[in-house]
Amino acid sequence: MKNKIGTLYGIGVGPGDPDLITLKAVKVLGQVEIVFAAASTKNHHSLAMDIARPHIPEATPVELLQFPMTRDQSETRRAWTANARRIVDELEAGRDAAFLTLGDSLTYSTFGYLMTFVKARAPHLGVVPVPGITSYQAAACRLGTPLVEGEGTMMVTSGATGGDRLRALSRKPETVVFLKAYRNLPDICAALAECGDYSY
Repeated sequence: MKNKIGTLYGIGVGPGDPDLITLKAVKVLGQVEIVFAAASTKNHHSLAMDIARPHIPEATPVELLQFPMTRDQSETRRAWTANARRIVDELEAGRDAAFLTLGDSLTYSTFGYLMTFVKARAPHLGVVPVPGITSYQAAACRLGTPLVEGEGTMMVTSGATGGDRLRALSRKPETVVFLKAYRNLPDICAALAECGDYSY
């Protein structure tokens, strides 16, 4: 008889409100046998875990995996490899697991990288992303502002290097969403002002 192997579910927990986790995510959290989330090596905290906690059964073990906040690619790769190995061990022992990530599971997500490393290490294992509500969807609802209508276009881009991606476009979309803005908000605002067609 063939041994059971587990499945990894990448759960987007949404933008911060536990009520904005999808019904599918709640269902998966009620069924998996272990829950993982990312934490910085500088602390032992996960906002994604805090958001999902009301939906995780008390008996389900939770584990924070340490990820360094560094530009050192070799150190980052070591962490991804070690964390993928930890998850694969659980799956190969026959346990279904969830990995929590903020927003959507495949939009600028820690899970996207982790999925790549898990699949490279153990391509025979099942990996199922569970979508989540993004911060920009929640922000638009909070403001009561449509993101895009009719024949309009919307671009979602990283703001990690400021507003240069917008400046480089010859044709600008009607709506631009900057994620991962960090400390670059002044330059992003400057790029929007230079284009002249955006309110923010």
